[in-house]
Amino acid sequence: MMPAADNKLVIAISSRALFDLDESHSVYREQGLEAYSEYQVAREEQPLEPGEGFPLVQKLLRLNTLLGDRTQVEVVLLSRNSADTGLRVFNSIQHYDLAISRAAFCGGESPWRYINAFGCQLFLSNEAEDVRYALNCGVAAATLVSNKAGNSSSDQLRFAFDGDAVVFSDEAERVFKSEGLEAFSASERAAARTPLSGGPFKPFLAALHRLQQAFPASEAPIRTALVTARSAPAHERVIRTLRAWNIRIDESIFLGGLNKTEFLRAYEADVFFDDQETHCQLAGPHIATGHVPHGVANN
Repeated sequence: MMPAADNKLVIAISSRALFDLDESHSVYREQGLEAYSEYQVAREEQPLEPGEGFPLVQKLLRLNTLLGDRTQVEVVLLSRNSADTGLRVFNSIQHYDLAISRAAFCGGESPWRYINAFGCQLFLSNEAEDVRYALNCGVAAATLVSNKAGNSSSDQLRFAFDGDAVVFSDEAERVFKSEGLEAFSASERAAARTPLSGGPFKPFLAALHRLQQAFPASEAPIRTALVTARSAPAHERVIRTLRAWNIRIDESIFLGGLNKTEFLRAYEADVFFDDQETHCQLAGPHIATGHVPHGVANN
């Protein structure tokens, strides 16, 4: 069974998230734009090394082969480079045989304004300011803060999501932050049958769910996990919310405040999204990690 055309998944990624541009960026910071331009043009036939988002992009594009349709999953490059300095980026894309054909090179300006025009459902970048703008535009977005790329040893693509302020709104987390754990638990118990509002990653999770429907659950090339600090009795509202949304989560891990990192490693996550910087810092050395600067924890 093939997914419908309107189920297309479009991911935007910055050039610095896709490729390792740290050395080039150092030239820009230390010597200025002209030196940076000369540096890139002189090396435009020299492929860039993969960045932390590279394995994830490889797996995303590989889904098209499994789906039997090269148009179902698209990756768009959004870059602060000019087209002139960005030629090295496109040459690197061709070198690694990545099926990326659409791009916006913005000549020093932020590329976030093109996210909705391209129809993107997720934006990954190293620029926190661009990510915040994307979230304000209603697009799931995260700042890649890890120093570890995802594990691309298998074809299956494994996403891990925090719950509150990522998949769900931060309404419950606000109670926890302002009134403490006991009030949070009482509030969630009382509202157990009232679905939570959606967070910034709900539409992206729904898009993944639609792609999953093209396969039997045991054969899906995408797997999703909710990895949350919640525990009983706050679990029930989460389960009932996902049921009300008619969205499948393959694994739900309620940790009750335990460190998430070992569970993410056991799950073999390709990428993990969380609104809490502390969780991101702990997971970053082991898992490709995206910080979602949304909700009360980031005010």
